Amino acid sequence: MKLCRYGAPGAEKPGMVDADGRIRDLSGHVADIGPEQLGKDGFATLGRIDPASLPLVDGDVRYGPCVTGTRHFVAIGLNYADHAAESNLPIPSEPVVFNKWVSCIQGPNDPVIIPRDSKKTDWEVELGVIIGTRASHVDEADALDHVAGYCVVNDVSERHWQTERGPTWDKGKGFPTFGPVGPWLVTPDEVGDPQQLGMWLDVNGERKQDGSTSTMIFSVAQVIAYCSQFMTLEPGDIITTGTPPGVGLGQKPEPWYLKAGDVVTLGIEKLGKQRQEFIAWEAGR
Repeated sequence: MKLCRYGAPGAEKPGMVDADGRIRDLSGHVADIGPEQLGKDGFATLGRIDPASLPLVDGDVRYGPCVTGTRHFVAIGLNYADHAAESNLPIPSEPVVFNKWVSCIQGPNDPVIIPRDSKKTDWEVELGVIIGTRASHVDEADALDHVAGYCVVNDVSERHWQTERGPTWDKGKGFPTFGPVGPWLVTPDEVGDPQQLGMWLDVNGERKQDGSTSTMIFSVAQVIAYCSQFMTLEPGDIITTGTPPGVGLGQKPEPWYLKAGDVVTLGIEKLGKQRQEFIAWEAGR
């Protein structure tokens, strides 16, 4: 299944995407796409619904974040060896874990606000993993059983705050609008092996990132098992699993970063595409 949330910010409705890529209204069956719907029982009910039986959503509608009720937005850094190299950092012996604040989550095509006085706003296409059932101290062999689905994430980052304003990365990762998620939650049966997905990102139409989840250092299963040792992952939580090379920080002959008016488009095989215009910060927005 491909599940989505559509409509105005704060008033999104649940939807299912049919074989032709059209949104079908699910609100007659479920209240939303969130923790209560993500478990095996909820998905079994949704899986019995014929998309053609659902009302078609007409017109050009906004995609919201593909899941609601997220309590933890966990991120993995330096999870591609070639990205670690372009960042001039060693390949980690264990996953690098940091947080993106849940308040940064937004729709996949909503504008991204460049923070006030930002020096180094950057892009990162990443595979997002949406947790479906509670995971605490799970084994790697069982880790994927806790996955509700996968999605595209742009792990937007402000590198100056991330690396030059103290020892923790979190400060550069959770500015408002820095967490575009979606357009769809795609269930594991449609995705197949999450370690065999192509991914890409363009800035103003120029290809910057072109990679594959096959080159992750730590697999999705390893990341879930690792995180579950020191936190309880709950339904609706999101883990974003790292980015391949080609970020602004790694551009040659020197780094360059996003400015107001730049447009970033990105996508992952089977999971859809995103598009964001980057806009300047304004007081009160």
